[in-house]
Amino acid sequence: MTEGQAKNVAILGSTGSIGRSALEVIRASGGRLRLVALSAHTRLTEAIGQCREFQPRWLVATSPMAAAAADFSNLPASTECRVGVDELERMAGSPDIDIVVSAIVGIAGLRGTLAALAAGKRVALANKESLVVAGSLVMRSAREKGGKIIPVDSEHSALFQAMAAGRRDEVQRIILTASGGPFLRHTPEQLAGVTVDQALAHPTWKMGPKITIDSATMLNKALEIIEARWLFDLPPEKIQVMIHPQSVVHSMVEFRDGAVIAQLSPPDMKLPIQYALHFPERVAGVAHKMDWTQRMRLDFEPPDPEQFPAVELGLEVARAGGTAGAVLNAAKEAAVDGFISGNMAFHEIVPACRAVVQHHTFDAAPDLDRLWELDAWAREEVNRWVCTS
Repeated sequence: MTEGQAKNVAILGSTGSIGRSALEVIRASGGRLRLVALSAHTRLTEAIGQCREFQPRWLVATSPMAAAAADFSNLPASTECRVGVDELERMAGSPDIDIVVSAIVGIAGLRGTLAALAAGKRVALANKESLVVAGSLVMRSAREKGGKIIPVDSEHSALFQAMAAGRRDEVQRIILTASGGPFLRHTPEQLAGVTVDQALAHPTWKMGPKITIDSATMLNKALEIIEARWLFDLPPEKIQVMIHPQSVVHSMVEFRDGAVIAQLSPPDMKLPIQYALHFPERVAGVAHKMDWTQRMRLDFEPPDPEQFPAVELGLEVARAGGTAGAVLNAAKEAAVDGFISGNMAFHEIVPACRAVVQHHTFDAAPDLDRLWELDAWAREEVNRWVCTS
């Protein structure tokens, strides 16, 4: 990829909220970004529509069952359809691709992330689970193969940008901001009666249902703590969380001289996506901008550990490393499924996750096979919790 040449982009998970926002960024890039590949799991009709607009070289349908039932008659003749997760990995490592947007939700995104990094690609990483589950393996692959991770999570993108103000050894701490979700002022008694509809009513962000519920429990912040620990090679003692309901300050870096550098913007995921795809350039784009003609206030407060125990759980798992992140992530996904299905109360989600993490057989240096085994085990353990609670 030479200067001035269009960057070839692949989007893993093009029909999700991050994938659709990435397509908006590509659409507005004026030819600087070119979509050459995308993947989808079950929403193949939508993916085919995306192919009709962008004319990529490849569409990967990761679900063979969904692919067998899909109608590909509207797929452009210039787009080749491939089926299966193995094809996703081949596509992510293709020499014809410069940047891979890793936007598949959950542990399912790990294989594509690793394949792209193993091929030395730039990865615009929206799949935080890649680092939560296999942080040491992912970062080692990036170092050894020459891959580069540019974070897309708004908090980690903010940290990545703010760290440019100093040297890494000058960082005193990082501060991850959190909106506090819809239950910031709720009492324990109120939390015990939270419904799914209430948990899905996020005050500032528009996200998928599981991520929205993760925000309500603050388990998303627990995962972000673990992600930051690996991405920035920081001990958990240098990672702090602050509640910031306006979601305008996306995170901050405090340097050892006391200076605090923050990144501010309206809550709009297109900005960190655009930053990751165009890095190191900053270009005009489609993200919302601050309106400096309006009065505003920015509030900050530390999270109440009794109301949001997920924050301390995230710090504990970040300290432990090894298999703890994989177990927490799987337990969290299974517990949220239990809540959505009506089989688990909202206030039981975090205790269930803590119990499973505490009772798993810890391994400080797991391989991928062991991580997959523990992912399945943790889900089964939470399902037992659901059945007996």
